[in-house]
Amino acid sequence: MTGQSLYSTYKRYRTLKTSVISALPIVILMPHSACNCRCVMCDIWKDNKNLKQLSEQDITGLLDSLNSFGTQQVLMSGGEALLNANFFKLCEILKRQKIKVTLLTTGLTIKKNASQILEWVDDLIVSLDGDEFLHDAIRNIPGAFNKLKEGVQHIKSINPDYRITARTVIHRLNFRNWEAIISESRAMGINQVSFLPADVSSHAFNRQMAWEEPKQHEILISEKELPELLEVVTRITANESNFKTHFIAESKEKIRDIYQYYAAFYGLNPFPFKKCNAPWVSTVIEADGNVRPCFFYDVIGNIRDQSLAEILNSKEVISFRKTLDVATNSTCMKCVCSLNLPPRMSLA
Repeated sequence: MTGQSLYSTYKRYRTLKTSVISALPIVILMPHSACNCRCVMCDIWKDNKNLKQLSEQDITGLLDSLNSFGTQQVLMSGGEALLNANFFKLCEILKRQKIKVTLLTTGLTIKKNASQILEWVDDLIVSLDGDEFLHDAIRNIPGAFNKLKEGVQHIKSINPDYRITARTVIHRLNFRNWEAIISESRAMGINQVSFLPADVSSHAFNRQMAWEEPKQHEILISEKELPELLEVVTRITANESNFKTHFIAESKEKIRDIYQYYAAFYGLNPFPFKKCNAPWVSTVIEADGNVRPCFFYDVIGNIRDQSLAEILNSKEVISFRKTLDVATNSTCMKCVCSLNLPPRMSLA
């Protein structure tokens, strides 16, 4: 371990112990507030008329904080980040600071932007919801699947080693299609696929209020469907090759937790325990400059009013981290995308 990496590990360890941010390995940016899909499990697109976006000035203004915190990776999320006309300039600013850039995308415009993606983005995470028919139906965009597939295969034709992973939200509309999703991912040349359950209970993803029961149950797997979900999970976890090769990113236990998550809504078991330190190792910066400790908590400041360092290390935010018990907090217990990054874990 080099002196620099040892010091970085020390700062990460100190952050976890004191709740004062001295290292921030990961930052999630939302360069654009709008989305080019109309997904049934997300409300971001419903606010497309109120466009907000991060500017080059916003990103440049972050650099002092990112450098002081030793930020290693920025995840470009959304909305659809590629809708920002200056997206690749934002990436260039970060890359020149030797910060890794990962793009989370719907995949609709990968082919169109392939050359710049290969130049300024280190890796892609694409959203995949099912086979062709189901993906298009869930995205509410005709031809979405084929655009995604063409984009992935075009990138791979230029650089076969370029890493592209897929992320799938498993819910009532696609859990029966789960095995097909795995097959389609392999067929289009995806390197790895990851699965998580649907968030149906929080204010995240542009929900002005948490979904009420009628809307929840459009996405929430019903109690009578749980045995069928368990059968699908059992078949998937019985296929050793997907786990030995790590084509499925999660362990078998994590895949089984998706069943446990849905069963918990009916009191059949507790929500699966998640070891998470997201508010200590990452932060979310939205398209209007608002900052959150993670997707699921309230705004704590705005980068257009204060530096990121001042926001994250205000007395109130330090107190929030010190008093947050992820094992018992109701928001954390129902979280669908926890992050646990130990001090020594590499992001490479």
